[in-house]
Amino acid sequence: MILAALRTPDIVVLFVYFALLIGAGFYFRKGSGTVEGFTVANRSLPGWVVGFSVFGTYLSSNTFIGVPGKAYGSNWNGFVFSLSLPIAAFIAVKWFVPFYRQHAGLSAYEHLETRFGAWARVYAVVCYLLTQVSRVGTIMFGVAVGLHALTGWDITTIIVASGFAVTLYTLMGGIEAVIWTDAIQSVVLTVGAAVVVVLVLTGMPEGAGQAIRLADDAGKFSLGDFGPSLATSTFWVMLVYGIVMNLTNFGIDQNFVQRYHAAESDKAAGRSVWFGSLVYIPVALMFFFIGSILFSYGEANPEFLAEVKLEMVAVDSPGLAKGSAEAMRLAGELQPSDYGDKVLPHFIANKIPAGLAGLLIAALFAAAMSSIDTSLNSSATIALQDFYRRWVRPDADEAQSLRFLRVMTVIWGGIGTGVALAMMGVESILDAWWKLSGVFAGGMLGLFLLGFISRRANNVGAATGATVGLLVILWLTFSTGLTGDLAWLQSPFHAHMISVIGTLSIFLIGLVASQIFGRKSD
Repeated sequence: MILAALRTPDIVVLFVYFALLIGAGFYFRKGSGTVEGFTVANRSLPGWVVGFSVFGTYLSSNTFIGVPGKAYGSNWNGFVFSLSLPIAAFIAVKWFVPFYRQHAGLSAYEHLETRFGAWARVYAVVCYLLTQVSRVGTIMFGVAVGLHALTGWDITTIIVASGFAVTLYTLMGGIEAVIWTDAIQSVVLTVGAAVVVVLVLTGMPEGAGQAIRLADDAGKFSLGDFGPSLATSTFWVMLVYGIVMNLTNFGIDQNFVQRYHAAESDKAAGRSVWFGSLVYIPVALMFFFIGSILFSYGEANPEFLAEVKLEMVAVDSPGLAKGSAEAMRLAGELQPSDYGDKVLPHFIANKIPAGLAGLLIAALFAAAMSSIDTSLNSSATIALQDFYRRWVRPDADEAQSLRFLRVMTVIWGGIGTGVALAMMGVESILDAWWKLSGVFAGGMLGLFLLGFISRRANNVGAATGATVGLLVILWLTFSTGLTGDLAWLQSPFHAHMISVIGTLSIFLIGLVASQIFGRKSD
């Protein structure tokens, strides 16, 4: 499918969507004319809108493409991550939201300097910015994969164009444009996913029951092994990983902290966390369901599955003729985990009725934009508060600060686009994101909890914990490639345990070291 083949309704939907997107930036431009307006919308937004934005921050092209791909290639083990959200939301509303609303500044990391010194603030800022760069890159690459299948556009062109579009409206409208467009885009994305469910189920030769039966027989609805192993992604490993990562999101992620400040009241901020968390769970379930029933669709329609495999072979081996014996051989060797990310885009491009392509392309764009805009705005805010105002120009006036915010929005948009281009060739978008986020975010929560929970924690203890924790994270991440005489140094833990063990290492070692080096002075 190419753009010229899209019918008039599809083109109208696409143009309306882009007009709303860019228009939102210009509409909210007036409110973003101050630092307070650009970063926290003058602390004036209702809880339900902020909640939609929290929901939209969780949604991304990783959800739209990566989650169905994961369910197609394996099962619903990844859904356990979503089931941990109520646990993290309860803790966040009870303790984290009031703390940031009443005691913390615009940056989520200013209090770390007050608690442990400048090094702690710098450490958290570096980890956060690396996480956001990875996040923007994986999301932007994910949307490019989907749009390439839907439109035939060049992946590089899609990445550059989408990076430009989201940077533009984020630059113009600030956090208020981000939050309101997140709300709109979340609705578009959810409607698009529901359309896919209906189309897949009605496309089964024997009806919806066949889709459920085939997926169930293949174990596609399994939440994973319930055994005690920490070497595989069991139910418990994924649950603990989800708790830690979601506490990281709610507890020390600038994306969320800015939303707490943007809400019009403490109660509105708390409601936004519960709203975003509870709405995301059934929507995430729908995307896992899409992956499972697409597996059934492929089993019931082998010619569809053959097309997906041959297209993947054509991408990986462009010199081969699509119907050649060698291409058929290579296609036959592919496993579901190899092409899971490609199935949904192929289905949308080839099996949807005329008139719906524009909606689904808009939904895929919405999936990416609703997360990228958040990362760009928060990263620019961090650069202002934790770098420019802290180290370069502490006396910067309003005009200088606002100008710096806008420049940094453009810079982070450019860096994220570059990372997306560098990710071309990654097999599983979701796996790539989970690994990168686990590495960069692994140490942030441990340091935050150490200062938040323990009054005995001191500077030296925290520095010791952070140093040892970082070394543990590096070992867990990079020891898997060791062979030969060094094979005994390999980590026995699954990759999802990186952030869990890293967090516990920093927190526990920080507590012990603080005891050794004496009680913190009050």
